[in-house]
Amino acid sequence: MSPLEHQTVTELPRATSLGKVLVVDDVSANVDLLNTLLSREGYTVLTASDGQQALEIVAREHPDLVLMDVMMPKLNGFGVCEQIKQNKATRLTPVVLITALCKREDRIQGINAGADDFLIKPINIHELTARARSLIRLKRYTDDLDTAESVIVSLALVIEARDAYTDGHCNRLADYATALGSALGLGNEDVAALYRGGYLHDVGKVGIPDAVLLKSGRLTQEEYKAIQQHPVIGDRLCGELRSLRRVRPIVRHHHERLDGTGYPDRLTGDDIPLLAQIMGIVDVYDAITTERPYKPAVRSDRAFEELMDEVKQGWRRRDLVEEFIRLMQLTRRPAIDTP
Repeated sequence: MSPLEHQTVTELPRATSLGKVLVVDDVSANVDLLNTLLSREGYTVLTASDGQQALEIVAREHPDLVLMDVMMPKLNGFGVCEQIKQNKATRLTPVVLITALCKREDRIQGINAGADDFLIKPINIHELTARARSLIRLKRYTDDLDTAESVIVSLALVIEARDAYTDGHCNRLADYATALGSALGLGNEDVAALYRGGYLHDVGKVGIPDAVLLKSGRLTQEEYKAIQQHPVIGDRLCGELRSLRRVRPIVRHHHERLDGTGYPDRLTGDDIPLLAQIMGIVDVYDAITTERPYKPAVRSDRAFEELMDEVKQGWRRRDLVEEFIRLMQLTRRPAIDTP
């Protein structure tokens, strides 16, 4: 493609390392110019000459920003951008498309591919560096959120590992809850929240002493009150993360009952969030069908009976329980049919 606008680079100030930028263009003069400009600004610059090479570098190096020409051989910029954005591991990587194409339909195609921004040739260097700083700063914020969420998920798995009897509990709940949510026709965001909630629903147990959490005998009244605080503790742990906004009601309210006899807030009826009701049902089912220190595992058909008993007591929604039972009977999971 036509060379980029050449500007004097000796006037640009040197800076400390600001991030890793991948420059993709099949014209070597354009790559060399951007490499020089961005290096002088303090960025670590990676380069690629075609779309396929760019995808390989993104997967391997995880750049903070991709600056990419649109018209390239093998795979054009639209195609590369779309693949980056469809990959869960790279979808938060900012992509700026550099192009001489000015037509409205070209910009729409870029937006549909997931591009975060556009730069029109010839490039204004000051605009380029300003956009780079802004997008990399945003990437750092999202990276921080993702890291914090990963720490909390890891914490939840550590809590599960404290008790040999709950091995696999989080994974099973994520599986059951997302299957039920999908069967109920919930949207993708709600199903994703159920998946995360399966792992995080009991994260607040980090604040419960082992002497209480792992006790094999009957809990005292004070010990039971301590256990009832784990949804509150978990809610606080998740409270500062915007990415867990939909998960917090699951964490706090999955032990509520429709008649108000649950905890921690004694909510009733539809005041209990739907996702929390779903998690409560599958949590009870998993507790019944797995061995615990205080009881043996029972068969799934007996668990279905106990869930329907909870419906009759006014604790669970009949339609949700019946749909879950139908779904589980349909899948016929052998792992839950322990004698």
